[in-house]
Amino acid sequence: MPETSENNVDTALGRLVVDQGLATREDVDDCLRERRESDSEKANHASLADLLVRNDIVTRRQIDRLWPKIEEQKAQQGQIPGYKMIKPLGAGAMARVYLARQLSLDRLVAVKILPKKYTNNERFVERFYAEGKAAAKLNHANIVGALDVGRVGDTHYFVMEYAKGKTVYDEIAKNKRYEEAEALQLITQVARALEHAHGAGIIHRDVKPKNIMITEDGEAKLADMGLARPMDDAPDEEKGKAYGTPYYISPEQIRGEAEIDGRADIYGLGATLFHMVTGRVPFEGPNPSAVMHKHLRDPLPRPDDLNTKLSKGICEIIEMCMAKDREDRYQSSEELIQDLELVKIGEAPVQARTSVFDAAALSALENTEDEPLAMTDGSGPAIPLTNSPLFWMAIAGWLVALVLLGVVIVIGGPA
Repeated sequence: MPETSENNVDTALGRLVVDQGLATREDVDDCLRERRESDSEKANHASLADLLVRNDIVTRRQIDRLWPKIEEQKAQQGQIPGYKMIKPLGAGAMARVYLARQLSLDRLVAVKILPKKYTNNERFVERFYAEGKAAAKLNHANIVGALDVGRVGDTHYFVMEYAKGKTVYDEIAKNKRYEEAEALQLITQVARALEHAHGAGIIHRDVKPKNIMITEDGEAKLADMGLARPMDDAPDEEKGKAYGTPYYISPEQIRGEAEIDGRADIYGLGATLFHMVTGRVPFEGPNPSAVMHKHLRDPLPRPDDLNTKLSKGICEIIEMCMAKDREDRYQSSEELIQDLELVKIGEAPVQARTSVFDAAALSALENTEDEPLAMTDGSGPAIPLTNSPLFWMAIAGWLVALVLLGVVIVIGGPA
């Protein structure tokens, strides 16, 4: 979208009407072009808002409703010394992100700003700064780096590396799913990022496709440390609460356990890999509670049932990552990386069990090793062999056979 200046009300309005679905990008571009190319003095002084209304693209009432957001963006864009704001990159529930230029080093950066409505909320402010502090402890090629965090007036900001590209989620939405080889390559990079973070004592707690950036060079970068915290720091107010994204959250996070470690991130990475190669999330439901219940109770759908092209190795990795008991998962990112590297070259993973389902069956056998062997007809509970009618029929059959054999021997004896 053409921009006449970097701190332009028209630019902010143009992006807002597109983001809100009130106009298309082409509509806005046409209005800006009309303003630039017209020889009329009146047109030159017409704002984008005027042109959008004049061309029946939006109504004046819709413009008025957007104006508070425009004013907020204007205020935020001009308040951080040393940075020149260029344009919005996106907005979420917790923050707005802008592309900016760091004047001292003349480089592009991303600036995350806490919305005004949260600036008086102590919990949100603490979480915002915790993200910056957690990211600042990490220095890895596959993690979006932290550069600065601070406050100017009532504006709280966090400056980070600008990773130009798209998220894994964007690619799934566009192409439905990833090819196995590419997914393995990207997930290995994220696993290395987690290995570095866990080594520094930091757990991410929200690994998901939207938090993995893919740069224009095809490099994966783990982003958004908004839920990250030191492994040995579990605030009392977090106990008993589930922190994470329902589609990718680990069972122990759902239960609100205080002692969360890197294996929760491994579960989230496994759920992300599942989504990448199958095109769907592991568990679906009508609401977050239903989805989380399935993470706790339901068996994991077999990935190769959803994508028959998948190798056995990648399915085994996903299943081990997403074991409901963290003791049955990879115990470290290093173990996971070893298996990922093997599957990438066509070899079988060493760490992964044959499957979550086979592991469950083995566990069941181990629990009954001192009991009689059992059989089942597939439609009811297992029946001990000694209580089975077939067992006694078999005994009777052997007795009849022995009697007949004796008769034959007696008859043929003299001969």
